[in-house]
Amino acid sequence: MAVRPLDADQAVVVAPMFKALGDPVRLRLMSMIASMPEIRVCDLTLAFDLSGPAISHYLKVLREAGLVDADRRGTWVWYTVRPEAFRQLGARACSTRIGAVTSTRSRCWSQRAGPHHHPMLR
Repeated sequence: MAVRPLDADQAVVVAPMFKALGDPVRLRLMSMIASMPEIRVCDLTLAFDLSGPAISHYLKVLREAGLVDADRRGTWVWYTVRPEAFRQLGARACSTRIGAVTSTRSRCWSQRAGPHHHPMLR
């Protein structure tokens, strides 16, 4: 499968998203938010042994990266996933990387070199 590498503009868009997901707590928060149509911040906070301000900071990073939206309704803040962000991650970065590794892996293994000889697969 032939895929095109990210261009500079695409990389600028998706890099902050991957950076935001690079922290285990933020990744878990993202997973929890994505598992529901919407979820309250207080429900997210209960799942962690962290202070409310710490969770708020992690959620702010996810918002600033464009991965989630927050909607204040009265005293509650509800979080939802931004579907367009996941389309960007998947279409521009994940499929490119997965396609490149799969293509390279097939080529390397078919030449009997094994994956350990290719720098992308080490």
